[in-house]
Amino acid sequence: MNLPVAAVERHLTQLQACTLCPRMHRPVVVSRPVASRVLLVGQAPGDKEPKLGRPFAWTAGKTLFRWFHEALGWTEDETRDRVYFAAVCRCFPGKKETGGDRVPDHDEIANCARWLAAEVKLLQPQLVLPVGKLAIAQFLPPAPLNDIIGKKIRIDYRGDAMDCIPLPHPSGASPWHRMEPGKTLLQRALALVAAHPVLKR
Repeated sequence: MNLPVAAVERHLTQLQACTLCPRMHRPVVVSRPVASRVLLVGQAPGDKEPKLGRPFAWTAGKTLFRWFHEALGWTEDETRDRVYFAAVCRCFPGKKETGGDRVPDHDEIANCARWLAAEVKLLQPQLVLPVGKLAIAQFLPPAPLNDIIGKKIRIDYRGDAMDCIPLPHPSGASPWHRMEPGKTLLQRALALVAAHPVLKR
């Protein structure tokens, strides 16, 4: 099935008009209108992403796109053109009083889940890449990163079957992917991504 990009553009226009969560800071941060069978799901934008107008636009993004370059030889632009970028929540949640970004609450995650579900129906992805614990939790039962990173897992998401290759969050605040066993498990996960049939040219 060749999905017309126009259908993705219509979806993104509807998504950008969403005002369901009063505590979230708009604008809605959206992907390029890519009709891809690879769906990457982040957690939520940081404070830089709304200003720069794209997901993973800052420090964590630099690390994420370096992973894709090492695994597939793709530049950031090539990755954005070949992978549809979604997220658990699409607006910046704001800061906590104690510092750091606020974690979206249950209602906000549930509100935004309708957009992710619509994207799965629209794109019919063959591969989903949840990035970070919050994103992984939308697709897999709770488990330590050591038990799930580096594996390809066949999942059913709301009636749609697909492969899931979880990735750790590339945030500088998390040392997990920079120390063992995280380093080795991350490399194993990226090798599985590179070898996936949907990414074979």
